Amino acid sequence: MKSAEEIMKILDAYDLTGSLRDAGELAGCSHHTVKHYVERRAAAGVLDKAAARPQLIDAYLDKVEEWVERSLGKVRADVAHEKLVALGYTGSERTTRRAVAKVKTDYRAGRVRVHRPWVTEPGMWLQYDYGDGPVVDGVKTVLFVAWLAWSRFRVVLPLRDKTMPSVFAALDVTFRRLGGVPTYVLTDNEKTVTVEHIAGIAVRNPQLVAFAEHYSVVVHTCAPADPASKGGTESSVKISKADIVPKDTNLREAYTSFAELEAACEAFCAKVNTRAHRVTRRAPVEMLAEERARLHPVTATPHTVAFGTTRMVPANTPMVTFESGQYSVPHTLLGATVWVRAQGVGDGEQVVIVHVGEAGPLEVARHRRATPGSPQLIDEHFPAQPSGPLDRRPRARNAAEADFLDLGEGARLWLVEAAAAGTTKMRVKMAEALSLAKLFDPVEVDWALGHAAVHGRFAEADLSSILDHHARAPKTGEHRASEDSSLTQGTSAWARLGQPDDHDDHDAHDAHGVDGVSR
Repeated sequence: MKSAEEIMKILDAYDLTGSLRDAGELAGCSHHTVKHYVERRAAAGVLDKAAARPQLIDAYLDKVEEWVERSLGKVRADVAHEKLVALGYTGSERTTRRAVAKVKTDYRAGRVRVHRPWVTEPGMWLQYDYGDGPVVDGVKTVLFVAWLAWSRFRVVLPLRDKTMPSVFAALDVTFRRLGGVPTYVLTDNEKTVTVEHIAGIAVRNPQLVAFAEHYSVVVHTCAPADPASKGGTESSVKISKADIVPKDTNLREAYTSFAELEAACEAFCAKVNTRAHRVTRRAPVEMLAEERARLHPVTATPHTVAFGTTRMVPANTPMVTFESGQYSVPHTLLGATVWVRAQGVGDGEQVVIVHVGEAGPLEVARHRRATPGSPQLIDEHFPAQPSGPLDRRPRARNAAEADFLDLGEGARLWLVEAAAAGTTKMRVKMAEALSLAKLFDPVEVDWALGHAAVHGRFAEADLSSILDHHARAPKTGEHRASEDSSLTQGTSAWARLGQPDDHDDHDAHDAHGVDGVSR
C-alpha cells in the first residue's frame, strides 16, 4: 500500500510522460502499480471498495434480524451466537458479533429520535423539577428547581416534601422572584399535577386547575419517563445538586439547620444568574430584565393551597390539629377556616398558620413542632379565664347570694375559701355579713370578709371581731406594740431568784403563833 505522497508522485509522473512504463521508472515502481492508481483515479474511487464475499452467516441473517426486532435492539451477540449454533451455524463468534452489530445499527438508524433545536420565546415557558436535597437534622429534603427557558434564569428552593402546599408555595415564590408569570409551565407527571392517564391523555388534578386559573397560567406535562422533553430543568437539577448537596467533589460541610440550606440555595442562584451563560453569552439576570416585559403580572394574593392544609377552628376551642399535633390560634377565629403548613426541618421546624380575611392573607400563629399529647399554646390566643380547669367562679342563683356577692371581691374570696374549708352554717354567716353591711360601711365589711378568708377565720363571731378591731385600730394602718404591752419576756423574775416568797413568810408566822411559840 503506497502512501499518499508516493501516490501523488506516481500520478504526477504519469501525467508528465503519458506512459505507464516511463512513469514507473520515474516513480521507482512497477508499471502495473502505475496502472492501478491511474485506473482508480479515473473511476473516482469506486475501485477502493472491497468485493463482497459470501459468508456462512448470510443464511441466518433473517433470524438475527428477527431477534433484534423482538428485543428492540437489545439482544446480546453471545446469546445470538448460541442460538445460531443450535440451528446448525458453523461460523465463528467473531463473525456473529459483526453481523449482530450491523443489524443493530440498521435497526436503530430508522428509530433514532432526532431533536430539533428549541427556539424559545421571551415570557413563554417555565420548567420545574425536583432533586434529592441534603439531609438536615436527620430529615431528607427536596430541592425545587425552576428554569425560565428564554433567559435561563434559575430559582432553587429547599422543600420539606413534594406535597401540594409545598409545591404551590414554591411556585408562588418563583413567580414573585421572576417578577411575573409566564404563559406555560412544564413539569413532570407528579400526583400534584396529574391524577392518572387515560388513553395517553393526562388527567389534571382539580386543585392544580384552580391554581393555574388563579395565576392565569397553562400547565403542561411532559411524556412519562422522558427526560429529554424538559432537558433545561434536568440539567439545572444536576448542576444544583452538584453545588448544594454536600459531596466529596465540592467539599461542602453538612448543614446544621434548614435556614443554612436556604441561604446556600440563595447564594447558588445569585452565582449562576449573574455569570454569563455558555449558550447565550449573557448573564440570565440581564436577560430576565428584558423578559419581564413579556411576563404576566403576579396576583397580589397567593393561592390558598400555597398556605398549607385547610383546617376548621372549632366553635369553642381555638385549637387546630396538624400532623398529630395541636396548635393554638387567636380565639377571635373560632369557627373560621385557616391554613396550616410546616416550614423547615429538624430543630428549626415551625408550623405556620394563615388566615385569609377581608384584608387578605395574614399569618396568625407560628409554633414549634408539637408532639402528640403535648399541644403548643400561646397565652395571648385565649381570653381571660380561670387559671385552671378546676377553678370555680361563684355565680349567684338567688337574691340572697347576689346581695352577698355584690359586696365585692372580699365576699367572693370568703365564699370560695370558706367552702373549701368545710365551714358550717355558711348561709347564716352570709346573712350576718349582710346585716353588718347595713350597720357598717359595706366596703369595710367586704374588707373584713377578705381578711377573714386570707387568715382562715370562719367562726360565727370572727367577722364582727375583725370589724370591731379594725374600727378601734389607729387610722394610720400600722399596729405597734408599746413597752407596757410588749410580748418580750423581761428580767424581773431573775431578781427574785433565791428570795423567799411572801406567802412562805405568812405560813411560818401561823405555825409559830403570834408570840413565837410553836403550836
